[in-house]
Amino acid sequence: MSKIRVLIADDHAILREGLRALLRLSEDIEVVGEAVDGRQAVDLARQLDPDVVLMDIAMPGLGGLEATIEIKKEGLRPKILILSQYEDREYVRRLLKAGVSGYLLKKSAGSELANSIRSVHRGGLVLDPEVARTAMEDAGPRAPAEADPYETLTDREKQVLKLVAEGLSNKEVAEVLGISVKTAMSHREKVMEKLDLHNRTELVRFALKRGVIRVDS
Repeated sequence: MSKIRVLIADDHAILREGLRALLRLSEDIEVVGEAVDGRQAVDLARQLDPDVVLMDIAMPGLGGLEATIEIKKEGLRPKILILSQYEDREYVRRLLKAGVSGYLLKKSAGSELANSIRSVHRGGLVLDPEVARTAMEDAGPRAPAEADPYETLTDREKQVLKLVAEGLSNKEVAEVLGISVKTAMSHREKVMEKLDLHNRTELVRFALKRGVIRVDS
């Protein structure tokens, strides 16, 4: 029987090592690679063609959401299983909309991780019990008055928003996304226009309020 090939994407080396050790106990699962950020996760997903990507959310450069968007946009094959410490509504809603196959909390994954990987590999949807309620509550259509300005952005503009909010220059954004500086500047201007923002401070405030970036203590 062929093994389920897994790519781990997390910027913490200790966590990657722990996940690899945990999955080593399952004879039907094989870790084929590790990524330290979202950009590398996309590149390795393309190169290694894993069955499942274990994806963290808060990573430097491209985060888990942005990397998921990129993987889906390129039509790559792997299922995405989010493994995160965050359980708030915005993250769950946006990631499910982006097409992830599961959302687990790091604090409670443990022994269930292997079964969750098997489930998403079979085509199932796996949600941690603590986030399932959030997903259900947010399943209905939103009233026009509740429309999220964030959702007016294109996938690329969402990526640019995060990177600019993290303090990257136009040149650095261009390098991370593999686009020209001129294109990066154009996307940034579109983001500011669509969100009615006038400077970087307002952009950072929006990103923090909407959970696009975080400042953890």
